[in-house]
Amino acid sequence: MRVDFYQLSRDPVEQVVPLLARKALQGGHRMLVVSGDGERRAGISRALWSEGGTHFLAHGEAGEPHAARQPILLSETCAAPNEARMVILADGVWREEATGFERAFLLFDADATQNARDLWRSFRARDTIESHAWKQEEGGWIEVG
Repeated sequence: MRVDFYQLSRDPVEQVVPLLARKALQGGHRMLVVSGDGERRAGISRALWSEGGTHFLAHGEAGEPHAARQPILLSETCAAPNEARMVILADGVWREEATGFERAFLLFDADATQNARDLWRSFRARDTIESHAWKQEEGGWIEVG
């Protein structure tokens, strides 16, 4: 499995999730977006609906009708009734259940940097996890590890 660490230093999570989700959809993948904060999920939902005006990103909330058909599913847990193989941990909190996906994106801000570093170090001891780190720079993202 692959884990991508995204350090948010410029853009809020509500701007980054649609970018990652769009790339996943373009690659033919389904996505699960996880946050334990209902207000954050609502903000992400608004951003997905307004992404690119007429080019909104269709999605739904776990537990709602037709959740299994959604290309992007928002949830407070790592359960993926839409059979997503990619998960975005939008609240910066690692969940061990994320290791059941092919790829996980851990989005974190400056306040969670130390936790992300500790997690990165713990993954180095696990042969089953390939880690990559990304940081915001002017004009985009650069891989830093």
